[in-house]
Amino acid sequence: MKNIVLIGMPAAGKSTVGVILAKLLGYDFIDTDILLALEQKRPLSQIISEDGFDRFIEAEGRVGESLRCEKAVIATGGSMVFSENAMKALSENSIVVWLDVPIEELEKRMVGTLADRGVATPVKMSLREIFEMREPLYRKYAELRVPCEGSTELTASKLRNRLLNDGLI
Repeated sequence: MKNIVLIGMPAAGKSTVGVILAKLLGYDFIDTDILLALEQKRPLSQIISEDGFDRFIEAEGRVGESLRCEKAVIATGGSMVFSENAMKALSENSIVVWLDVPIEELEKRMVGTLADRGVATPVKMSLREIFEMREPLYRKYAELRVPCEGSTELTASKLRNRLLNDGLI
Protein backbone atom coordinates (compact mmCIF):
# COMPACT_ATOMS: atom_id res chain seq x y z
CA MET A 1 0.00 0.00 0.00
CA LYS A 2 1.21 3.47 -0.86
CA ASN A 3 2.22 6.15 1.60
CA ILE A 4 0.95 9.71 1.53
CA VAL A 5 3.76 12.30 1.77
CA LEU A 6 2.69 15.81 2.75
CA ILE A 7 4.85 18.72 1.64
CA GLY A 8 4.31 22.45 2.05
CA MET A 9 5.27 25.56 3.92
CA PRO A 10 5.66 25.86 7.67
CA ALA A 11 2.20 26.36 9.22
CA ALA A 12 0.49 24.74 6.22
CA GLY A 13 -0.90 22.07 8.54
CA LYS A 14 1.14 19.07 7.40
CA SER A 15 1.32 17.53 10.87
CA THR A 16 -2.24 18.37 11.89
CA VAL A 17 -3.82 17.33 8.60
CA GLY A 18 -1.50 14.31 8.56
CA VAL A 19 -2.69 12.99 11.91
CA ILE A 20 -6.34 13.39 10.92
CA LEU A 21 -5.79 11.86 7.48
CA ALA A 22 -3.95 8.90 9.01
CA LYS A 23 -6.91 8.26 11.32
CA LEU A 24 -9.37 8.53 8.45
CA LEU A 25 -7.39 6.05 6.34
CA GLY A 26 -6.26 3.71 9.12
CA TYR A 27 -2.62 4.54 8.28
CA ASP A 28 0.37 5.15 10.54
CA PHE A 29 1.53 8.73 11.01
CA ILE A 30 5.17 9.84 10.79
CA ASP A 31 6.49 13.37 11.29
CA THR A 32 10.01 13.79 9.91
CA ASP A 33 10.63 16.91 12.04
CA ILE A 34 10.10 14.82 15.16
CA LEU A 35 12.33 12.03 13.83
CA LEU A 36 15.10 14.56 13.10
CA ALA A 37 14.83 16.17 16.53
CA LEU A 38 14.95 12.74 18.22
CA GLU A 39 17.91 11.63 16.12
CA GLN A 40 19.82 14.84 16.89
CA LYS A 41 18.62 14.96 20.53
CA ARG A 42 17.79 18.66 20.23
CA PRO A 43 15.04 20.90 18.83
CA LEU A 44 15.08 21.93 15.16
CA SER A 45 15.81 25.56 16.05
CA GLN A 46 18.92 24.49 17.94
CA ILE A 47 20.10 22.23 15.10
CA ILE A 48 19.80 25.14 12.65
CA SER A 49 21.47 27.70 14.94
CA GLU A 50 24.36 25.40 15.91
CA ASP A 51 24.95 23.52 12.65
CA GLY A 52 23.77 25.99 10.02
CA PHE A 53 21.42 25.69 7.05
CA ASP A 54 23.47 23.32 4.88
CA ARG A 55 24.09 20.76 7.63
CA PHE A 56 20.45 20.95 8.71
CA ILE A 57 19.29 20.23 5.14
CA GLU A 58 21.74 17.29 4.93
CA ALA A 59 20.46 15.82 8.22
CA GLU A 60 16.83 16.37 7.24
CA GLY A 61 17.50 14.73 3.88
CA ARG A 62 19.05 11.67 5.53
CA VAL A 63 15.90 11.23 7.62
CA GLY A 64 13.75 11.43 4.49
CA GLU A 65 15.98 9.01 2.58
CA SER A 66 16.01 6.47 5.41
CA LEU A 67 12.26 6.03 5.84
CA ARG A 68 10.99 2.57 4.97
CA CYS A 69 7.29 2.17 5.59
CA GLU A 70 3.96 1.31 4.04
CA LYS A 71 0.49 2.66 4.68
CA ALA A 72 1.79 5.78 6.41
CA VAL A 73 0.99 9.45 6.20
CA ILE A 74 4.33 11.25 6.34
CA ALA A 75 4.48 14.93 7.29
CA THR A 76 7.78 16.33 6.06
CA GLY A 77 9.61 19.41 7.20
CA GLY A 78 8.90 22.34 4.92
CA SER A 79 12.49 22.32 3.70
CA MET A 80 12.62 18.59 2.85
CA VAL A 81 12.13 19.56 -0.80
CA PHE A 82 15.71 20.89 -0.84
CA SER A 83 16.94 17.28 -0.68
CA GLU A 84 16.47 15.74 -4.10
CA ASN A 85 17.59 12.31 -2.86
CA ALA A 86 15.11 12.40 0.02
CA MET A 87 12.26 13.45 -2.25
CA LYS A 88 13.15 10.70 -4.73
CA ALA A 89 13.18 8.10 -1.94
CA LEU A 90 9.98 9.41 -0.36
CA SER A 91 8.09 9.41 -3.65
CA GLU A 92 9.04 5.84 -4.66
CA ASN A 93 6.07 4.20 -2.92
CA SER A 94 4.02 7.30 -2.18
CA ILE A 95 1.64 9.93 -3.39
CA VAL A 96 3.26 13.33 -2.76
CA VAL A 97 0.68 15.95 -1.79
CA TRP A 98 1.37 19.67 -1.57
CA LEU A 99 -0.76 21.38 1.06
CA ASP A 100 -0.95 24.79 -0.58
CA VAL A 101 -1.94 27.61 1.76
CA PRO A 102 -2.03 31.24 0.61
CA ILE A 103 0.84 33.30 1.99
CA GLU A 104 -1.58 35.67 3.75
CA GLU A 105 -3.05 32.74 5.68
CA LEU A 106 0.40 31.39 6.54
CA GLU A 107 1.36 34.79 7.97
CA LYS A 108 -1.73 34.68 10.22
CA ARG A 109 -0.96 31.14 11.39
CA MET A 110 2.69 31.69 12.26
CA VAL A 111 3.21 31.92 15.99
CA GLY A 112 6.59 33.07 17.22
CA THR A 113 9.60 33.79 15.08
CA LEU A 114 10.71 31.71 12.12
CA ALA A 115 13.85 30.78 14.08
CA ASP A 116 11.79 29.61 17.07
CA ARG A 117 9.76 27.35 14.77
CA GLY A 118 12.89 25.79 13.30
CA VAL A 119 12.35 27.17 9.80
CA ALA A 120 15.51 26.55 7.78
CA THR A 121 16.73 29.36 5.53
CA PRO A 122 20.18 30.04 4.04
CA VAL A 123 19.99 33.70 5.16
CA LYS A 124 17.49 35.70 7.17
CA MET A 125 14.32 35.81 5.07
CA SER A 126 10.69 36.81 5.39
CA LEU A 127 7.97 34.17 5.17
CA ARG A 128 7.06 35.50 1.72
CA GLU A 129 10.67 35.17 0.51
CA ILE A 130 10.79 31.60 1.85
CA PHE A 131 7.57 30.81 0.00
CA GLU A 132 8.95 32.25 -3.24
CA MET A 133 12.12 30.16 -2.87
CA ARG A 134 10.31 26.89 -2.06
CA GLU A 135 7.17 27.11 -4.18
CA PRO A 136 8.84 25.90 -7.42
CA LEU A 137 10.10 22.83 -5.54
CA TYR A 138 6.66 22.08 -4.12
CA ARG A 139 5.31 22.25 -7.69
CA LYS A 140 8.12 20.01 -8.94
CA TYR A 141 7.57 17.18 -6.47
CA ALA A 142 3.82 17.23 -5.86
CA GLU A 143 1.59 14.76 -7.65
CA LEU A 144 -1.42 16.43 -6.08
CA ARG A 145 -1.84 20.06 -5.05
CA VAL A 146 -4.50 20.60 -2.41
CA PRO A 147 -5.60 24.20 -1.87
CA CYS A 148 -6.16 24.45 1.87
CA GLU A 149 -9.25 26.43 2.66
CA GLY A 150 -11.22 25.89 5.81
CA SER A 151 -10.42 23.72 8.79
CA THR A 152 -7.75 21.04 8.95
CA GLU A 153 -10.51 18.47 9.39
CA LEU A 154 -12.14 19.60 6.15
CA THR A 155 -8.80 19.55 4.32
CA ALA A 156 -8.05 16.01 5.56
CA SER A 157 -11.53 14.81 4.60
CA LYS A 158 -11.32 16.36 1.11
CA LEU A 159 -7.87 14.86 0.60
CA ARG A 160 -9.04 11.41 1.74
CA ASN A 161 -11.99 11.55 -0.66
CA ARG A 162 -9.81 12.68 -3.54
CA LEU A 163 -7.24 9.93 -2.94
CA LEU A 164 -9.95 7.26 -2.79
CA ASN A 165 -12.10 8.61 -5.63
CA ASP A 166 -9.11 8.98 -7.95
CA GLY A 167 -7.96 5.44 -7.10
CA LEU A 168 -4.60 6.68 -5.85
CA ILE A 169 -4.63 4.52 -2.72
